[in-house]
Amino acid sequence: MTTTSKLYINGEWVATDSTFAVTDPATGAVIGHAADATVAHADAAIEAAHKAFPGWKNTPAHKRSQLLYKWFNLIMAQRDELAAILTGEMGKPLMEAKGEVMNAAGFVQWYAEEAKRVYGETIPHLEPTKRITVLKQPVGVVTAITPWNFPAGMVTRKIAPALAAGCTIVLKPAEQTPLTAVRLVELAEQAGLPAGVINLITTSNPAEVGTLLTTDKRVRKVTFTGSTEVGKLISRNAGETVKRVSLELGGHAPFIVFEDADLKKAVFGLINSKYRNAGQTCICTNRVYVHKSVADEFAKIAAEEVAKFKIGHGLEKETTMGPLIDQDALDKVSAHVEDAVGKGATLLLGGKRHGEQGFFYEPTLLAGVTEEMRIATEETFGPVAPIFTFETEEEVLGRANNSQYGLAAYVYTNDLGRSIRMSEGLEYGIVGVNDPMPANAVQAPFGGWKESGLGREGGHHGIDPFLELKYISTGF
Repeated sequence: MTTTSKLYINGEWVATDSTFAVTDPATGAVIGHAADATVAHADAAIEAAHKAFPGWKNTPAHKRSQLLYKWFNLIMAQRDELAAILTGEMGKPLMEAKGEVMNAAGFVQWYAEEAKRVYGETIPHLEPTKRITVLKQPVGVVTAITPWNFPAGMVTRKIAPALAAGCTIVLKPAEQTPLTAVRLVELAEQAGLPAGVINLITTSNPAEVGTLLTTDKRVRKVTFTGSTEVGKLISRNAGETVKRVSLELGGHAPFIVFEDADLKKAVFGLINSKYRNAGQTCICTNRVYVHKSVADEFAKIAAEEVAKFKIGHGLEKETTMGPLIDQDALDKVSAHVEDAVGKGATLLLGGKRHGEQGFFYEPTLLAGVTEEMRIATEETFGPVAPIFTFETEEEVLGRANNSQYGLAAYVYTNDLGRSIRMSEGLEYGIVGVNDPMPANAVQAPFGGWKESGLGREGGHHGIDPFLELKYISTGF
């Protein structure tokens, strides 16, 4: 791992007067130090991106594509190293980290191709002596603010389409997990990306630095993944200068199991959706709705399978679930479980901190959960699956949609008609029908409805937010 990282501004690695520690959430040990940027550093990074934009914008698409492919190949060559860094600073099991790095590389590869497919159009004019042309051109300087739970995947999912479109970037990764981003930018530099095209700011003061990154007039677009609360603040900041904004925010995913579902497959799906990354994903299950007639059997199978988990350091081969990211996360999960049990929920499994070291929490299963409990409406972001029961399709659809969030939802049924009714009726941007991991594909549009965000990332849709339309009318 990098012992002490630097900022990357205008093609140069810049040291700062101070640094901040990066710790392993499984042990609490310091594993590195990151440069602590000030507002002045952020201003310099924006200026570098602003000055680099005309040259990058006018770089032919096939040349931008070639550079992205070089970056992709370097990521693939260093994927094991990147996964180890990621596990060290974030805590997820190494196999999960390797999967994330592969997914991150996939975004770079995908947009290396999409760079060559930014097409305009011609539109017939009503006047015979006029012609209409529509061009797609890059927005300009983009600031990308990424979260700690996917330190590689969220970086490339934002940077790759921006670069493909011809935009320049200022990246600010989460202060908990900056080292993965540093290594990715080092590889981008090795790939030959011109100075100023990518700039990296790491900081322990995200509020002050982030305010500049989201209000400066030179910045024309902000792309953010994180909490709904912060997303709303960013949207307000960006609105002062009418910047484009892409927001991938919180979720509260329902996981619906009908009486005709294959219960073993449904439990397997719940495990993959709920407990991956110790429940620290924005699309992970938050509410498990099981038909009353099969709820007891489902809970029994789930408890048997979840009890097999091996909690430990992500670098240990047998580990299937790692730690939470920090003390705040641990406190929130504990509070949700205590509130639910205190209001009558039944604790089937887990329900307490695991061990004395690190931020581990036992994989937990609750039954008899009701709507007045905090866990029914608040995003837990931890390894707790609360089971509710229902009786009719109409009832569960209404309860599932009764949320401010609308990111992901899951349905398990073997009834084709029901699967169509539910997938079309659920007010969510992503629906997995008998599929616990619908968002793994780089080729599909990822994003939410309601307070879960604005815009889409991934697929050919993911480059559009970085492009402006220009309509040209030519008379002759």
